[in-house]
Amino acid sequence: MQRRSLLKYLSMFTGTGVYSLSFSSLQAAIASQGKVEWGYKEENGPEVWGELSPDFNVCQAGQQQSPVDLQGAIPAKLPDLRLSYQECPLRIVNNGHTIQINTEPDNRITLDGQDFELLQFHFHYPSEHAIKGQRYLMEAHFVHRNKGGEFVVLGALMQKGKRNEALQLILESMPAIAGPEQTIAGVNVNMVQLLPVDQSAYQYFGSLTTPPCSELVRWIVFQQPIEVSQEQAEKFAKVFTSNARPLQPLNRRFLLESL
Repeated sequence: MQRRSLLKYLSMFTGTGVYSLSFSSLQAAIASQGKVEWGYKEENGPEVWGELSPDFNVCQAGQQQSPVDLQGAIPAKLPDLRLSYQECPLRIVNNGHTIQINTEPDNRITLDGQDFELLQFHFHYPSEHAIKGQRYLMEAHFVHRNKGGEFVVLGALMQKGKRNEALQLILESMPAIAGPEQTIAGVNVNMVQLLPVDQSAYQYFGSLTTPPCSELVRWIVFQQPIEVSQEQAEKFAKVFTSNARPLQPLNRRFLLESL
């Protein structure tokens, strides 16, 4: 790839135009989620999301959808990523689609000199992204937004191995049915334990992996998976048998990876 083309692609992530134009429509579409019954079964699953509501049309018609198979990436010098995560109270919710942890305002990442606040993180079984066709046991998504309405999502793949202590705290408090947020007294979660030490990553421009599938996400998926036990994955699967969207075509997008 020519250097000029690569720099132009990276600039898509640092400018506010694409994001700010879409943010108000995203808020309206998310507000409609509660009125539309979507899920992962045949009758309301990913294959028909685009037909369930006009607000979800991009799930079917979009050309920059996520997740994708992370293969054929272009080596590049990616912008520095700095994590500023603190242990936070376990504010957990089963929203009917995943287990989500809502976080405190003092957690953020810094990317290209901009701060992005961590809003929440959640889990998918099996993983949504794949690496060269291989999907993993699970995947965690850390959702961030800056003051301009730009979104960055960190993806941490999970492979079979030793038990992850941070995940175990979450699983032990995981509600079996959908309901309001619960704060678990005396329990704090260390989010760094859910991320790999090596920050080498894939980056691409994509979408939310759930309705409304808005194409306004800068994805950073770490190359190195973390370990979780088979028993932990199975415990999550008892609540969500499968909540992973099928892989989407990369189309004409650039997929970058750390040098």
